Amino acid sequence: MLPYPNIDPVIFRIGPFAMRWYGLMYVFGFVSSYLLSAYQLKKKAFTLTRAQLDDLYFYLILGLIIGARLGYVIFYNLNFYLENPLEVFVLWHGGMSFHGGLIGSFLAGYIFIKRKKLRFFSVADLIIPTCPPGLMFGRIGNFINGELFGKPSDVPWSMIFPQGGNIPRHPSQLYEAFLEGFLLFIILWIYKNHKKREGDVFAAFLVLYGIFRIICEIFRVPDLPVGYILGFLSMGQALSIVMIIVGLLIKFVYLPRAGQLIERLRK
Repeated sequence: MLPYPNIDPVIFRIGPFAMRWYGLMYVFGFVSSYLLSAYQLKKKAFTLTRAQLDDLYFYLILGLIIGARLGYVIFYNLNFYLENPLEVFVLWHGGMSFHGGLIGSFLAGYIFIKRKKLRFFSVADLIIPTCPPGLMFGRIGNFINGELFGKPSDVPWSMIFPQGGNIPRHPSQLYEAFLEGFLLFIILWIYKNHKKREGDVFAAFLVLYGIFRIICEIFRVPDLPVGYILGFLSMGQALSIVMIIVGLLIKFVYLPRAGQLIERLRK
């Protein structure tokens, strides 16, 4: 068993203001994604300019924060928030959903891209490979907070989390940081240079993230108060299955048909 580092979640306080590691991880995620996207613009031609990229990130960040919060409210604790609606706006009490953030970013980005008359999948393939580092930072933030910990375990690297009782557990946050963050980034960053058509990288992200999340959720305590769906699926796994299905439909149904249509128009 490894000792849990027990890092103070609060970096510093100034009066009522507290700078927390979890919030800083969001900043790291946004900044790393933006810098990686800007780097790609210098190397290859895309359908948007640097100024448009700056504006797009404003929409993406706004959509992510709103979507992540509403996703948590709807997917994980709807009854509580129906009884306490003002708690929806109390972000410092915690409660953000990756799947909700993804939906929010998608909708915000789609609106911006269509208004600017850009090609959606071209822009999506630019942005999506830069997202996993942000996921990695977020899971490290969960680890520092001692939340979203794993199930009881006797593996040599198990840890006792302050909120998990005096029981050694899987450090599932670190599993997710590695699979959903580091490994997914490496795969997508390489794949983007070998894709066959626009949209392939976006579809690959949906499928691979879904697979990695399902694997990690095997070792993680299911989110309360939802628990398990049908007695064996966590909410994260159920939502990830939907992601995989959508990714496969884009890859093997939508993109080939769209390609055939473009070829016909060219003829």
